[in-house]
Amino acid sequence: MQQKSSTAALALAALNSRIVACEKCERLRTYCAQVATAKRRAYLDWNYWGRPVPSFGDPDASVLIIGLAPGAHGSNRTGRPFTGDGSGNFLYPVLYKAGFASQPNATGRDDGMQLNGLIITSVVRCAPPGNKPALDELSNCAPFLDDEIALLHNLRVIVCLGKIAFDGFTQYLLRAGAIASRSKLQFAHGAEYALPDGRTLLASYHPSLQNTNTGKLTEAMFLAIFRRARQLATEAAQHRKGKR
Repeated sequence: MQQKSSTAALALAALNSRIVACEKCERLRTYCAQVATAKRRAYLDWNYWGRPVPSFGDPDASVLIIGLAPGAHGSNRTGRPFTGDGSGNFLYPVLYKAGFASQPNATGRDDGMQLNGLIITSVVRCAPPGNKPALDELSNCAPFLDDEIALLHNLRVIVCLGKIAFDGFTQYLLRAGAIASRSKLQFAHGAEYALPDGRTLLASYHPSLQNTNTGKLTEAMFLAIFRRARQLATEAAQHRKGKR
């Protein structure tokens, strides 16, 4: 098991190095660099990350979270998904309560946060202006998601946060030949789909301030998603163990 974990960790580290070095999308790279230089007044003493943001979490994860993209003054500042902005301040306490995170607060890459059984990524790795990536930018990042999922050998549950992430994952399923059509996979909060490969797709509203401040997404709603993800992952592990 230790050797398998080490192999997975090395493979993901190599992929993340490629992601961080990516320069495919000129608009995104220019925007991220500008934000990192101008900074926000509250973060003037920060050395912004300003590069594509790699995934974060357990290489042997059974649960994968897919988000939209880094926040300009969140992940683009800290270099870690959902870290340093309102979305992350809502997500990580829920992951802690669901048993996936070692602590409730996420502030930066050196805060000691560890994830167990879960890994976080996004369909776009650079912060887009207005949180709206272009179609070609989504397409440029798609191979990274393909490679990432291929390396997650224990993956059993995929949680998509928001419709763009949901659409990005269903596009992956089409590219991989896992489904012939996405017509039966419709985004809705709490939607659950059993996929042909035995994995389960869960959908949730994105934990953006727009959704959480208005009550469209509450902590109870969000926590229910991740408790269900844990239940499904546990059942899958027990099933595999029983077949041995």
